Amino acid sequence: MTIFKAENIVKKYANHVALKNVSINVSEGSIFGLLGPNGAGKTSLIRIINQITAPDEGTLFFKGEPLKPSHVELIGYLPEERGLYKKMKVGEQALYLAQLKGLSRQDALKKLKYWFEKFELQGWWNKKVEELSKGMQQKIQFIVTVLHNPQLLIFDEPFSGFDPINVNILKEEILNLKAHGATIIFSTHNMASVEELCDNIALLNKSEKILDGNVNDIKKTYKTNKYELIYNGTLNIKEVLDSRFEVLNQISDAGDEKLTIKINNGSSPNELLSVLLSHVLIVSFKEVIPSMNDIFIANVTDKNEFLQNA
Repeated sequence: MTIFKAENIVKKYANHVALKNVSINVSEGSIFGLLGPNGAGKTSLIRIINQITAPDEGTLFFKGEPLKPSHVELIGYLPEERGLYKKMKVGEQALYLAQLKGLSRQDALKKLKYWFEKFELQGWWNKKVEELSKGMQQKIQFIVTVLHNPQLLIFDEPFSGFDPINVNILKEEILNLKAHGATIIFSTHNMASVEELCDNIALLNKSEKILDGNVNDIKKTYKTNKYELIYNGTLNIKEVLDSRFEVLNQISDAGDEKLTIKINNGSSPNELLSVLLSHVLIVSFKEVIPSMNDIFIANVTDKNEFLQNA
């Protein structure tokens, strides 16, 4: 089921077109990656979803209905630029923001107690926000974003400023939220996180959507017939391998030889293995699938050049 849909969104600012007929479809219970280089239009789209600004053209739907002001209560938004009041006490501010989301004081206190214990922030309740590290402040903002159990969560660069330990903690919480029914739109420049977390993505570049779909399906589309194998034994590559196979890289490591080979069109991995098995012991054999980082770079630069050089 689709929880959020944007159709042919156009947004213009003075002499700049921020979005050109951008459409996305976010399935309920999924993590959707909204990707793109700086200036691609991601923030403009996120602001439109949150009804901070309105599109010049196009339509938006939440759970099958045209997006309207009352839907804001069902959406949680963690912006890239954090916005806590530095002179307020942490607990006082968290409680205030929770009540703005429609929670009663009693429910807010109960939920905040749970999250503060979970993130080990109990001792900071009566401290001023300005006394907290940047990472702690981001934890507070994450808490108030998810506290009212919104059906749709929007995280814009949620790992910015976190050390690796806290990044992993936050990743676990995001996956836990998904497991409990939340739908997440996730904007980041960290492609490794996209591979770990996202089910589907849309890639924006120069105000237009240039790629979308399931992460695994997209990666398969960009396969370049490269295989990595580790073998044990002596192999004269030039004598054994013919023009069907192109050796891209060879590394010796602790008695094993590691090869990266491109199989030319018309040949198969089975043919490569049958050639090698009569000469050496194959320790491992796997296809090299391009990473999302490779695919990101390919699409915001030159796809054909990427495929030729892969």
